[in-house]
Parts: sequence; C-alpha cells; structure tokens
Amino acid sequence: MDSFSTLLRTATREYHEEANTSSFMTDLLGGRLGVDAFTRYTEQLWFVYEALESGAERLTSDPVAAPFIRPELMRLASLERDLDHLRGPGWRTGLTALPATGEYAARVRECAETWPAGYVAHHYTRYLGDLAGGQVVRDKAERTWGFAKKGDGVRFYVFEEITNPAAFKREYRGLLDGIRADELEKQRVVAECKRAFVLNTAVFQALAEEFPLSA
Repeated sequence: MDSFSTLLRTATREYHEEANTSSFMTDLLGGRLGVDAFTRYTEQLWFVYEALESGAERLTSDPVAAPFIRPELMRLASLERDLDHLRGPGWRTGLTALPATGEYAARVRECAETWPAGYVAHHYTRYLGDLAGGQVVRDKAERTWGFAKKGDGVRFYVFEEITNPAAFKREYRGLLDGIRADELEKQRVVAECKRAFVLNTAVFQALAEEFPLSA
C-alpha cells in the first residue's frame, strides 16, 4: 500500500500539471511577459501567504497541524521585502487581490480556523511547491529581469535556513505519512489538496486575463 505522501502526489499530479502549464506561467517563464506581470503575481502570493502564516500561530499546539508549522518555511517577510523592491515602500497602499486570489486566501483562512488537516493540505501544496518548482521561477526571473541572484525581488524563493532541500522534503513527506488522521480524513485531505491546486490555477487564469499576450 502506498504511503500517504505518495498517494497525495499521485492523486494531485494532473492538477499540479495543469497549474504548471497554465498560459500565464508558461508566458511568464518563457520571458514573454514584463516585470509588471511578475510583480502582480508576487502581490497575489502575498494574500495567500498572509492567510497561511497568520493562521499558523494558532495551530502550533494542534496535534495534527503543529508538526508542519516550521519557521524556516515562512515566506511572508521575504515576500514583503520583494514587494518593497518591486513596488517601492508604499506598496501596501496599492495592494489589491484578484477575486480568484481572495477566494483562495479565504479558503486557506477558513481551514486554518476550523479544520487543521485541511490547513495541512494547503501548507503542503504551497511550501513543497516553492521548494521545488519555485526555484525554476527564481532562476527565470533573475535571468529575464536582472534581479540579483537570490536577492531583492526573488527572496520569496530563497529558503536560507534550509540547507538541504531534498532532505527537508523527505522529512516533510515523513510528517505527512505520520499525520494523525484516519482513512476518511486522509481522503478529505486529498480532496482539499486538489481544491488548492484548482484555486491556484484560477489565480493564474485571472492573471492571464490581466496580462494577455498581444497577438
């Protein structure tokens, strides 16, 4: 029988692929969009991570979610430093969430407040994705828009406290395998992971509408 982390990975593979191959991300990573599109994307990430990380503190004593609350993963401070660089010190005044982003952040917040195992689903889809695919985004952004390597503008993607990402991901998957949940609850977590990818893909679709490539 597959481990729970393997089950999660296989059950969401198709959803993960759809998010990764969205037209917005394809165009962004292909260097066909300007730095303004990258900045707008970074702004949307702020709303999602604000929901994730403002909800983390209340879960540090929860038996299901607490093992996943790792300070070395926290991204909000890095995102804010990036936005300071991208938008200037007054970035908060013009910060707006796309409707799709608002829906995504609201669901993350709801899980943080009412369903710790559901929160873990969102935690998993975001942070493990950042550790893996996020590095591709960082590399492309540095080369396309001239950001300093691992510097301001792309600090969100730099996990300075995780010296061995492969080992960290193995440890994280071990935590998933040992999650305190019965089989029915695990199926609900799988469904929530799928939902997380759908919510994320909707943000990409909204960004694609805001930054259409001219024909």
